[in-house]
Amino acid sequence: MQTTPRPNRIPAPSRSLGRTCHPHAVAMPLGARPAVRVPRLRAILAAGTLLAMAAMALAPPVRAAYPEHPIKMIVPYAPGSSPDNICRALAQEMGKAMGVSFVIDNRAGASGSIGSEAIAKAAPDGYTIGYGNIGTLTTNRFMLAKMPYDPDHDFALVGLMGAVQNMLAVNNSLPVTNVNELIALAKSRPGKLVMASGGAGNTGHLGGELFKAMTGTYMLHVPYRGSPAAITDLIGGQADLMFDNLSSIGSFVKSGKVRGLAVSGSRRSPSFPDLPTVAESGVPGYETMAWGGVVAPAGLAPEIATRLNSELNKALKTPTLSVVYFNMGFEPSGGSAADFAALMKSEMPKWQAVIKRSGASMQ
Repeated sequence: MQTTPRPNRIPAPSRSLGRTCHPHAVAMPLGARPAVRVPRLRAILAAGTLLAMAAMALAPPVRAAYPEHPIKMIVPYAPGSSPDNICRALAQEMGKAMGVSFVIDNRAGASGSIGSEAIAKAAPDGYTIGYGNIGTLTTNRFMLAKMPYDPDHDFALVGLMGAVQNMLAVNNSLPVTNVNELIALAKSRPGKLVMASGGAGNTGHLGGELFKAMTGTYMLHVPYRGSPAAITDLIGGQADLMFDNLSSIGSFVKSGKVRGLAVSGSRRSPSFPDLPTVAESGVPGYETMAWGGVVAPAGLAPEIATRLNSELNKALKTPTLSVVYFNMGFEPSGGSAADFAALMKSEMPKWQAVIKRSGASMQ
């Protein structure tokens, strides 16, 4: 029996596609995708570009490696002064470790106010830092009728460098060899002895005012524009005595150009172990220390502040700087910004009282 062939049939459309295929549609290979039309592709690319640009705008800026060029350190005191000597030694060590030069910029005047104002107004980018001490951060606020800067808000405290004692030194021709003899002479000549200082409001001046108050003496205070000029007149006899940082007057005592009577701290200085303190020489309770540290303009980025603090503390521990500071009579301490702030705050009541009692001012 011969079978009649059946006509070819087009397969029924798949219902799983959810639509009816055209009977003459060309079947696509398995797994193939329909081509994207050009206008749609362009829209997708444009949208992606806009998203990428928005992400870049919102992302934090990438900071360049710090530091890339020299760092300026403003010292608000004269060249050759104690702060200048201390800062130059530190700048050399930090510069070597950080691979850049530190440039010292002396801005002396108004008991450190001129230089401090320059620090406060600089860009907070880490390339201008400065020296802040007991005068510029603590006592100036009680000495000046109007401050050109705000010590509580215009600075970022980087870290404490340390402190130096003052020395009570006299002209070699003055007939005294100890503190008690000086007190007796001052009482016998009220207002006749000239007490020089490196500037109104510094620790030499205010340490002298504290000494006068505690001993019941009166001596004529003559402020100079920086310690070097005052020391020159002390050597020449135009001044009879002065209190000044060991790091500036110490070398003149060692060379015999002036006579050291005592140091101002609570204990003897390791650099001058044979000199007694003022307290053990007949003025119990007397103590002054000239402390200072590194500051920067307010708004300094936290990572830069951290880097500078770390480099400062490392520099203070180097053998080279330790020897230099020992010879100056400077006692390094280091520490955190919080330590610096705590010391600054703790010193205010004492010096506010001294300034009020003495009537000292820089009006």
